[in-house]
Amino acid sequence: MKRDFLTVAEFTGSEIEGLLTRAIDLKAGKDRGACPLAGKSIGLFFEKPSTRTRVSFEVGIYQLGAQPLYLTAKEIQLNRGETIADTARVLSRYMHGLVLRTYAHSTIEEFAVHAAIPVINALSDKHHPCQSLADLMTVLEKKGRLKGIRLAYIGDGNNVANSLIEAAARVGMEVIIACPEGYEPDPEVLERSRNEAKGEIVLLRDPREAAAGADVVYTDVWVSMGQEGEAEKKRIKFQGYQVNGQLLQCARRDALVLHCLPAHRGEEITNEIMDGPNSVVFDQAENRLHTAKALLEMLIR
Repeated sequence: MKRDFLTVAEFTGSEIEGLLTRAIDLKAGKDRGACPLAGKSIGLFFEKPSTRTRVSFEVGIYQLGAQPLYLTAKEIQLNRGETIADTARVLSRYMHGLVLRTYAHSTIEEFAVHAAIPVINALSDKHHPCQSLADLMTVLEKKGRLKGIRLAYIGDGNNVANSLIEAAARVGMEVIIACPEGYEPDPEVLERSRNEAKGEIVLLRDPREAAAGADVVYTDVWVSMGQEGEAEKKRIKFQGYQVNGQLLQCARRDALVLHCLPAHRGEEITNEIMDGPNSVVFDQAENRLHTAKALLEMLIR
């Protein structure tokens, strides 16, 4: 029976930990040269532009021995009125898996309902589960554990925050979110994660309070793709939520700094911090490749 990865909530804590262990092994070169997905084809259907998501999946699919096929809405019949259901059924006859990066989460859910092959959410307006796997892998690499780690997320309670909360809750991390009023993470995600959490999940307004004693400080852009019309309003609202030298002084001396990229340097994070000794942003970006490979191995066999 096929299995999808639409949100982190679909995986248990032990499954996440097993996937991260496998990703670390792959990064270390274990099974180098093996092609577990040889002879398979995996589609990449992207409505939104991408750097890390597209390249990590395309390279990962190739390294696992499969063929990646990159598709956009303009290049297939969805652009001319073919339904998602019909498209999903047809692609299922050609491919062994489908990776989707879309605007609406409902698009991915509809693909998953009608596809006979595994569907992976590579980003939607509500969730970014593949990013959260790389986030946790980076923390595990650098700190040697996940349970009990205190992570402060500073900024917009967006799709990245939603998936990070879900993932951290399942592995026993403590998550402290600081955001302005009206920009909180999805309330359903918060409620469900708190009910299932092995660690505390706290919502605050003061970013310095959130960062106090943190092992990890995480931020993302204030204005995501598709929100350009709100840019000025959000920049005003998020004044004081910048990850800078003063904020980082509230965290532990050896705190990691994470950012899912792309970064708007000088806005949500300063150059001093982005390029500083606490930053593991580019290790985090690299880990998108290794977690993508582990996820593909897990779902497509």
